[in-house]
Amino acid sequence: MARGIERRELFRDDKDRQSFLDRLAIILEETQTQCYAWALIPNHFHLLLRTGPTLLSKVMRRRMTGPAVTFNKRHKRSGHPFQNRYKSVICEENPYLLEIIRYIHLNPLRAKLVQDLNQLDKYPWTGHSAILGHRQNPLLHTAPAKGGSSVKDGLFFQFRPETEKDNKNPQKPCHQCNPCQKMPLTEKTIEDVLLHFGETKKVARRRYRQFVKNGIDQGKRPELQGGGLVRSAGGNKSGLLGRKREESEKGDARILGSGVFVEDILQESNELYEMKTRNRISLDDLILKVSTNVDLDMEDLKSSKRNRKVSYARAVISYLAVNQFGWNASDVARKLRISGMGVGKCVDRGKKIFDKPEIIKEYLTQI
Repeated sequence: MARGIERRELFRDDKDRQSFLDRLAIILEETQTQCYAWALIPNHFHLLLRTGPTLLSKVMRRRMTGPAVTFNKRHKRSGHPFQNRYKSVICEENPYLLEIIRYIHLNPLRAKLVQDLNQLDKYPWTGHSAILGHRQNPLLHTAPAKGGSSVKDGLFFQFRPETEKDNKNPQKPCHQCNPCQKMPLTEKTIEDVLLHFGETKKVARRRYRQFVKNGIDQGKRPELQGGGLVRSAGGNKSGLLGRKREESEKGDARILGSGVFVEDILQESNELYEMKTRNRISLDDLILKVSTNVDLDMEDLKSSKRNRKVSYARAVISYLAVNQFGWNASDVARKLRISGMGVGKCVDRGKKIFDKPEIIKEYLTQI
């Protein structure tokens, strides 16, 4: 979730909203990231993502840097439109996936952007209407013609046939069907959601809508804002009797799940951090070694020059510093005298340079 700076509007009109979704659609497809739920509110947005081969931080950096330029140019303003960094909570899939999908898709109703569920069913700025098939899916990068359904019947090969006619000429199973292999990831994501509710599209959509309807009276859900077992149980401790205190109270506002899940995530995170920092060298030493290796004067590296050698050195330094040694992008930015956004772009260029692990190892032995 991210808010506009000083809670100002991020989306002033439908063009802003459409621009946001168009870019998000491209990013999701290119990074193979699944978006199960989304909602655009005038001064903030919500996304429920399952990351693929690309880290969440890189997905969100692309999501938040691109629209800033477009938004400022369109509305003749300057400065960052977002309020600080985005807020993220890592969630335990079972039992939270469907709960969070419902919670996010009900945001426009809670914000009084629509009056009731019937209006929400056709509201274009949340993923709810696309799941129901009432509107084309705006996150589909290659969008269908206007007026067409976002969920094409022929794409849902995992659903059982709904009519007698279909039974006489059943579709091929998913693993035998070439069109299914070409299904866009965003459409596959909608299918994944609906398969939780039924074996046919018609039944699944009806049950999904009823599930959303049942959540209208629940209002705000503080228990869906991260924490351990107590918060995950909505504050009800009756189900935690007999557990050790340290287990029942284990929690972290950045993680939504059981105490065991929270502990596992924190341990994994700590191990990753320790691995990155165990043999970490100082930024000054890294900059000096890379500059020497490419025969570049350090003053040129930190100047405003934009030649190929400077660009290469900055990419190498940024990538190694952030991805291999665990330095913050802000620290790298200060050392190289460039912006944080500039470091992000350098890291992306560095990733292309070090496209294989053996290349990184070979380069590290040289410096």
